[in-house]
Amino acid sequence: MLNHIVIMGRLARDPELRRTQAGVPVASFRLAVDRDFRDKTTGERATDWIDVVAWRQTGEFVSRYFSKGRMAVVEGRLQMRDWTDKEGNKRTSAEVVADNVYFGDSKRDGDGGYSPSYGQGSYSAPAPRSDSYGASDPFGGFAAPPADGDQYDELSTNDEKLPF
Repeated sequence: MLNHIVIMGRLARDPELRRTQAGVPVASFRLAVDRDFRDKTTGERATDWIDVVAWRQTGEFVSRYFSKGRMAVVEGRLQMRDWTDKEGNKRTSAEVVADNVYFGDSKRDGDGGYSPSYGQGSYSAPAPRSDSYGASDPFGGFAAPPADGDQYDELSTNDEKLPF
């Protein structure tokens, strides 16, 4: 059987780290995950609020580096739990047991707190930097100096130094 789930969303609150009686760390948090489609009448996307549980090192990692508003990608399995509430009614809860949790944004992007329009961001490449040779380099300063006015150096066809 296969039970594998991957979800991406923003933390609705700071993770809560607890320990079992045996001292095993467990973090719980909730992700706000937008649906892929919009409602026909309102034009808005519905949000699912998904409970996540992360055990041991994964739980400690989440509690240390994630906070409310941060985008997270969670990989794990769906688990159903049956329980009885205070009135004696039987209840069922669904939660994701996280195997891996990844950053879904940069630290700078996540510092602003919860933003309901997180699915509509855009990426812009960094501006080209000028290296010490005066050449513009879109890759952040890794450009080689031009060789005698040429853009490219002549390649050697000597294969004797190749390791294979």
